[in-house]
Amino acid sequence: MERKPKRRYVSEVRRENAEATRLRIAEAARALMLEHGYASTTMADVARAAGVVVQTLYTSCPGGKPGLAKLVWDVTLAGDAQAVPQSARPQVQAIVDEPDPTRKLVAFAEMALSIYQRVGPVHRVLRAAAATDAGLADLLADTERQRLAGSRGPAEHLAAVGVLRTGLGVERAADQIYALTSIELFERLTEVCGWTMRDCQDWLAQILSETLLEPTDHEGL
Repeated sequence: MERKPKRRYVSEVRRENAEATRLRIAEAARALMLEHGYASTTMADVARAAGVVVQTLYTSCPGGKPGLAKLVWDVTLAGDAQAVPQSARPQVQAIVDEPDPTRKLVAFAEMALSIYQRVGPVHRVLRAAAATDAGLADLLADTERQRLAGSRGPAEHLAAVGVLRTGLGVERAADQIYALTSIELFERLTEVCGWTMRDCQDWLAQILSETLLEPTDHEGL
């Protein structure tokens, strides 16, 4: 019985060490990919920059180079290497706990834009390389499927608290959230239209409220 705390401590240290290694690998790989492109970034380059042996890359991110790209994507999306679902993170919990539906969507828009600022550059690099790399194309297709599935969470939450627009089903609401938070949409607004991040955030909050909530819930936004 007395040995259990020690085992838990050792397990916790190992988990933290593994997370630190994954974060170091992801940061090194992301920096190299953004500077040199996906195709020109080798596993050896990443291992050297991260201060690990190449075999550690294959252990930390199975699947070879597409697996490395997935690690970069996952860590960049989350902002860290912790194995915590997006739905359980404090920023999401704060949105869930917010009682006002309009302010929920303001906070959701802020989160969506902060995620875009992190993942946008990585997505551009991977998207360009995916044209000639089937494994990478599969990875990006999978991230889109996950993003669509993840859009059900906020749609279901709005329905559960009784603020989803009358006649709008969860599935259609999720589709709209997915479309309105696409990386390509934000790219066009910022790079083609010249919008600032704040412009995008304010617009997204407003259009989500007008699309998803009953009219009386978002008047004056």
